[in-house]
Amino acid sequence: MRPTREQAEQAIKTLLEYIGENPNREGLIDTPKRVIKSYDEFFKGYSEEPEEILAKTFEDVEGYDEIVLLKNMRLESYCEHHMVPIVGKAHVAYLPNGKVVGISKIARVVDVYSKRLQTQERLTMQIALAIEKALIPKGVAVIIDSMHQCMTTRGVRKSETSTVTSCMRGIFRRDEKSRSELMLLISGLN
Repeated sequence: MRPTREQAEQAIKTLLEYIGENPNREGLIDTPKRVIKSYDEFFKGYSEEPEEILAKTFEDVEGYDEIVLLKNMRLESYCEHHMVPIVGKAHVAYLPNGKVVGISKIARVVDVYSKRLQTQERLTMQIALAIEKALIPKGVAVIIDSMHQCMTTRGVRKSETSTVTSCMRGIFRRDEKSRSELMLLISGLN
């Protein structure tokens, strides 16, 4: 059973006490409410369904059958191991097979999955599989390049390290020429 908002706020008070703070001091009195309100935004992906977002497609695209690429989409997620931010960018491409979806829908699918506790590998796969299932394209590619604060601000503290993951499906996995064209589009058009 999901805890109440009041229980969640009490948990934040307990965490404040754990780190040695006084949750009743002036600057912290409303912090539990603010943190829970932030969590509602940070983790809103749990209340959204990618299938619904991708449900409306368009077939009247005059035979368009080339790569559709959304590049450099800002991505904000949270590491499921430490609950600290993962910040980076996502590149998402698909090769239509008779139908397309509004480009904002692709961005919303990235947000739905990134607004959950994640590993970057699973996030990459979830985005690709959702697009593949909804559009049945000739190919889907998702590349994510991000920095994990669990690695940059704590632990090994490698502040300039980014992590890159990719999921290639269909033609982008099978055909080197298609994959090369995609990679050229991602790296060459800034």
